[in-house]
Amino acid sequence: MAKQDNDTPPPLPEPLRVPVADSHTHLDMQDTTVEAALAKAASVGVTTLVQVGCDLAGSRWAADTAAAHAAVHAAVALHPNEAPRIVQGDPAEGGGGLRADRSRQAARTAGGDAALDDALAEIDALAARPEVRGVGETGLDYFRTGPEGTAAQQRSFRAHIEIAKRRGKALVIHDREAHDDVLRILREEGAPDRVVFHCYSGDAAMAETCAAAGYFMSFAGNVTFKNAQPLRDALAVAPPELVLVETDAPFLTPAPYRGRANAPYLIPFTLRAMAEVKGMTEDALASAVAANTARAFDY
Repeated sequence: MAKQDNDTPPPLPEPLRVPVADSHTHLDMQDTTVEAALAKAASVGVTTLVQVGCDLAGSRWAADTAAAHAAVHAAVALHPNEAPRIVQGDPAEGGGGLRADRSRQAARTAGGDAALDDALAEIDALAARPEVRGVGETGLDYFRTGPEGTAAQQRSFRAHIEIAKRRGKALVIHDREAHDDVLRILREEGAPDRVVFHCYSGDAAMAETCAAAGYFMSFAGNVTFKNAQPLRDALAVAPPELVLVETDAPFLTPAPYRGRANAPYLIPFTLRAMAEVKGMTEDALASAVAANTARAFDY
């Protein structure tokens, strides 16, 4: 079999009969214009996109893009891996021995805490905008950031939970190898009315825990991967009224096009695979997903 050309965009899938939303995408990271991405997605029945910010610049762009396009809603946040970068800053230079090193470290930490506070204040202001429907992606990522970043991540996550509750917006969670702490902090802080686990990565037992709490679970193209049986097991037990679909584009392109750049127009491949796992018709799952996304993001 010839090797797949990863530079060639996957072909258009057969259009969905029931339109759905891509609940999590990053148009600013895709090699396209917003207008072209929206048109291509709409041509296959993906008529609404949630554009998600990961830092201040991306969150500003998400809000402005949603304000300019009726088919786009925004979510704004500092990604879990962004918070430690803000707090740690760039290492200071200069001599002076151990005592001076400690003094510089203390100054960096204090300055980093203030910088994180300033960044969170801007996320709060963006979250007040009407086109912003979610606060995220926030949460915890213990895969990319080691133990030295845990405190900053958890502090940022707690702040985002408070913003989502006060602004009445959905909380969009990035959870990578941090399931227990994410669920614990949600319990400790008190979850917002609407919580979305983006690119759901837990097992079936966690899906049952999320379902009991009323949390939405959004599944991405990796649910189609051969080695993703635990994800399919989780999807199988997730209630249809709490299931969303997303691309996380340009990442996590569904099979059989894994390795190529993802885009919102590829949602039908993932949704059809999900329908098979759920034992539902394509139209029934699409109808549920469309209603769930509108309810999760209140549009």
